Amino acid sequence: MATPLDAFTVQQMISLALKDAGVIGVGQTALAEDNNDALTRLNMIMAQWARKRFLVYQLVNLVKASTGAETYSVGPGQDFDIAVRPDRLENGCFFRQLIQSSPNQVDYPLELLESWEDYNRVVLKQLQTFPMYVFYDPGYPNATVRFWPVPQASIYEMHILVKGNVLTQFANLATKFGLPNEYFLALELTLAENLRTAYRLPADPALSARAKEAREVVRGANTALARLRMPPEMVRPGIYNPYSDQIN
Repeated sequence: MATPLDAFTVQQMISLALKDAGVIGVGQTALAEDNNDALTRLNMIMAQWARKRFLVYQLVNLVKASTGAETYSVGPGQDFDIAVRPDRLENGCFFRQLIQSSPNQVDYPLELLESWEDYNRVVLKQLQTFPMYVFYDPGYPNATVRFWPVPQASIYEMHILVKGNVLTQFANLATKFGLPNEYFLALELTLAENLRTAYRLPADPALSARAKEAREVVRGANTALARLRMPPEMVRPGIYNPYSDQIN
């Protein structure tokens, strides 16, 4: 009787991967060392995939009321509390004014500053007023986020968008798979690719093609493209009419 994908254990996935890689044959059982090494490699793959936007199926919105501070920490038990510190912010960060009565509180988008070089161009970093930008410094184990201008205390609610902690490490071989079904084949075949390299076996073009196709299915399932917007500085407001001294 076939096992449903949501009932598969990591051990069962690893056994399939070892067979697809050609490390073991039908009816053979892998050594404990082989299983444990494969689990380590599987968790390495999960750690890599957790940083790739379209291999992560969920974004999460982290919220913190403004305190007037220049910086806020991001990580486990920090100002923005999340189990594993994100590698970056995603487009879609915003802040909410709290001075209006609910439910008519207004949200304003924040523009991302992508690098320290961009943030260092800010002349007056301590300026406190209506925020417009957000800069993320991905330190470890905790990151730091800076809003500019600095949001005043208790007036705003700051929202940052990050990849969710959905691609977590598997604790042991008995762990249930616990991911959307489309991930199973992609992870199993990707692990098989890695195992062929680990056991010094020659590349298998058919296996690599199947693994790539399976990963593309996951990317397609997770793809969510924002509406295209033209940068304001590239939009011409109109054509100047010298006779009327107006822009038409």
